[in-house]
Amino acid sequence: MSVPTPLFDFFRRGEVARDVRLLAAEGGLETRASEQLAILALLATDPDPLIQETANATLSRMPVEALSAFIARRSTPEALREFFMARGIVPAAAGDDAAEEPRIASSDDDEWKGDDEALAGLSEEERKLSVVQRLASMGFTDRLKAAVKGSREMRSILVRDPNKMIAVAVLSSPKVNDSEIESYARAANVSEDVLRVIAGNRAWTKNYSVVVALTKNAKTPLALSMNMMSRLNDRDLSVLSMDRNVPEALRIAARKKVVSSRS
Repeated sequence: MSVPTPLFDFFRRGEVARDVRLLAAEGGLETRASEQLAILALLATDPDPLIQETANATLSRMPVEALSAFIARRSTPEALREFFMARGIVPAAAGDDAAEEPRIASSDDDEWKGDDEALAGLSEEERKLSVVQRLASMGFTDRLKAAVKGSREMRSILVRDPNKMIAVAVLSSPKVNDSEIESYARAANVSEDVLRVIAGNRAWTKNYSVVVALTKNAKTPLALSMNMMSRLNDRDLSVLSMDRNVPEALRIAARKKVVSSRS
């Protein structure tokens, strides 16, 4: 099954430890619906009998009406639609992209809902210190859950995590918004993997500010920067042509385009 989502790719490539696969099979990784369902569909055929059984049980608990409406959406990957149809789920007569997404609530939902409340009233510096201390006490699995379900402050730290899986899991969070994506695209201390995922998401790159941020970020792979450059307006292109912080090849290409547009 081919689903273009960052966290799913780790599962598809077999790079996920058993305890994390079991957590996901239980519905504990509440990413966007299409990605969570794709991961569950993959784990429904996992070589480990317990994981396979757990994933199938989780899928069986999901409301049929919500699944039916979801697979009728135009945006639902065909492979995912076929998987659920093979399980007897029939697409609704008309797909509604605004319909409620199928979701399994985790037992620790209240813990994450209370996270923002616990930080209320603190200064920005106090909030950051509190979050840093909490994350420092977490093991891998809890940090992964925090990347998907935690607060904005947690995401801003974890998107820079040295573990690639945790960093890209932030981008799978249904809580992440456009302003956060723009800030990640500008950041000099995020990994190439994070920038590649952002650049590959059409919804995010419809935002011109994200395109500019990716193009000007020296960490963005050159091929992606070159591609993004073609979408810049004359003013931003001119600025890019003189930016000493970007790769020389990109700066020269921008300069040539500026000269060409003026001739």
